[in-house]
Amino acid sequence: MTIQTDIRPLEKKVALVAGATRGAGRAIAVELARAGAFVYATGRSSRKAGPSEMDRQETIEDTGDLMDAAGGAGVALRVDHLDLEQVAGLVSRIDADHGRLDVLVNDIFGGDRYAEFSKPLWEHDLDGGLRMLRMGIDTHLITSAKALPLMLRANQGLVIEMTDGTAEYNKNFRRGVGFYYDLVKAAVGRITLGLTAELAGTGLTALAVTPGWLRSENMLEQFGVTEENWRDAAVGELAHFCISESPTYVARGIAALAGDPSLRRYAGRTLTSAELARTYGVTDTDGSRPDCWTYITEVQDADRPATEVGYR
Repeated sequence: MTIQTDIRPLEKKVALVAGATRGAGRAIAVELARAGAFVYATGRSSRKAGPSEMDRQETIEDTGDLMDAAGGAGVALRVDHLDLEQVAGLVSRIDADHGRLDVLVNDIFGGDRYAEFSKPLWEHDLDGGLRMLRMGIDTHLITSAKALPLMLRANQGLVIEMTDGTAEYNKNFRRGVGFYYDLVKAAVGRITLGLTAELAGTGLTALAVTPGWLRSENMLEQFGVTEENWRDAAVGELAHFCISESPTYVARGIAALAGDPSLRRYAGRTLTSAELARTYGVTDTDGSRPDCWTYITEVQDADRPATEVGYR
């Protein structure tokens, strides 16, 4: 079953989704708002200030509109999470408005444009690689450093680090994605472990979540399809795209997770969208439950023919 719109388990909760302009971050902000949380959704691309360096059409105000359409409450704000003063100002505003922060989702990245998947370290553009590290690691550290004192004041809450890949999968170097991309995603897992250690004995729980092959706006555009006809792209060299999932899938799981009174059992772990779906009974928008990371290990990386049978 899916989350019912008339049930609002996160009523009176306050959430910050950092990096919510598009993709998983946008969907997470919408689903947390739908579940009743007051959501601060942040991003750099704005109708007023223009696009970020990603140079895409989505804006953080669009995310705010989608939160409203879902019957949720919140505010969409332009924030650069590499700017200490902007992040500090954001946390001060949350404190002044609500005096608490219950859920922090660190989904900031935007380093895809600098990825050079086919190049080793010594051939990879150095400036682009270092920028990717700043966008995928420094932003998470800055946001947590500024937001955690507010969360610790109430001594309860959930910190989610969004990543790409399970802890087991990311133990090994991911060939083909580029040195810097691999380092960013491995570092997010390490951030999760570090936060878990330092938050031990408090009421806060830190964990990581990974979606599978995400049908983000950028991915759909690259493959020349829409969310309605995405299966048209799952042919030939892209046949494994059959296991892909919408951003709403992981977002529904996170909204359910945020309302779980027993979520401390997940401290330090990296959960997949499929694990969340099985645990909380949610599905993707088409009613299925794709298990991408099991598929990648057992089918794609094993050079077996693409098939979603048994994995969706």
